[in-house]
Amino acid sequence: MPDLDDTDRRIMRVLRMEGRISNADLAGRIGLSPSACHRRVRHLESSGVIRGYAALIDALPGDGGLIVVTQITLDRQTEEFLNRFETAVRRCPEVRDCYLMTGIADYLLKLEVKDAGDYERLHKDVLSRLPGVARLQSSFAIRAVVNPARQV
Repeated sequence: MPDLDDTDRRIMRVLRMEGRISNADLAGRIGLSPSACHRRVRHLESSGVIRGYAALIDALPGDGGLIVVTQITLDRQTEEFLNRFETAVRRCPEVRDCYLMTGIADYLLKLEVKDAGDYERLHKDVLSRLPGVARLQSSFAIRAVVNPARQV
């Protein structure tokens, strides 16, 4: 990981919120020449600090959709159990984010489902059957307070 200075951090803050900003606009916001800005962005990309760019897709009008945050505790925390769980959870299209955690739960998942019935199906047929799962605890999101897709 390269040493990052304040300019690199400012570039990353802007790109996190506006990944499609032109290099000229980014350079103007940061206070660099376009060529210097371009060099820094390319360096951040080649060193792996910037891993890629993505479109943040908000729910489509009329889709409804629920965000569910689920904490999962495994039977064991061995490397084999962690690897088996992570391989299986990557195959689940409803999982938007998955984090290995410290604390009470081993994993925190952000899920996107159509409705409560869809979550019930997912819980029964998929989540509870993931390798090594001992406990699941889920909460339904009421509304997004901070969400990068809504800030652009």
